[in-house]
Amino acid sequence: MSEEQKSKQKQSQTQKASLSHVGEKGEARMVDVSAKPKVRRTARASGRVSLNPETVELIRKNQLSKGDVISAARIAGISGGKEASRLIPLCHPIGIDQITVDLELEDDAVYIEAAAVCTDKTGIEMEALTAVSIAALTVYDMCKAADKEMTIGEIRLIEKTKEQLG
Repeated sequence: MSEEQKSKQKQSQTQKASLSHVGEKGEARMVDVSAKPKVRRTARASGRVSLNPETVELIRKNQLSKGDVISAARIAGISGGKEASRLIPLCHPIGIDQITVDLELEDDAVYIEAAAVCTDKTGIEMEALTAVSIAALTVYDMCKAADKEMTIGEIRLIEKTKEQLG
């Protein structure tokens, strides 16, 4: 093996070791959080469903055949966030204290923001991101008959915090 190949292999091993969900041999694994203390954690995530302006007006006037898009997406997002550990294979089940989902109508989109809070050993960002994703999918589902050009995008973590207790 050349020196360059050895260097690349070592660099690859270093990168793998720094990823918490990757074992020494590159296999996916769940992180052991048993020794970590419980702390208050928060996360905020956002996303956007881009729609035709006419579809946004139908949502605003509650004139879509499936009903109140905003209320349905809010409830679906909260419910989805609570299921993150069942949907994402290596995500730890945690005690969720709160999930909120807010949806705002823009001229050509629905902007979605979710916030999640827990007091646990690991973060709650996956729950916030899942809440946004499920809310966006619900908007899509409820509007698909009226708008064939919708896109879901810009789903991202805005912020996460960790506060020591006591």
